Amino acid sequence: MDNTFKIELVNDNEYAVRSESEGQTVESVFRTDPDYLESIGLAGADGQRVVEETARFLAEHQPVIDFPSMVDLEDIAAAYDDYPQQLRTRLGKE
Repeated sequence: MDNTFKIELVNDNEYAVRSESEGQTVESVFRTDPDYLESIGLAGADGQRVVEETARFLAEHQPVIDFPSMVDLEDIAAAYDDYPQQLRTRLGKE
């Protein structure tokens, strides 16, 4: 499962994430809350990298075609207990 994501900053702490899945273009907006990132030990982390690794993490757990249109990092953490740890590891912060 090698998904390619195109990530673009669209607003403060909001990124459009596009990918191809099942012959369709899938687009979601990922929101990064600086307070949440600080709470998991990632204060000052590059938002685009956070979103990229979050999209990859999510793609390992569900089909890209099923990504919600709006994704908050806190919602992913609520659904996947290992998300904060995985994100720190993926960003080399462990």
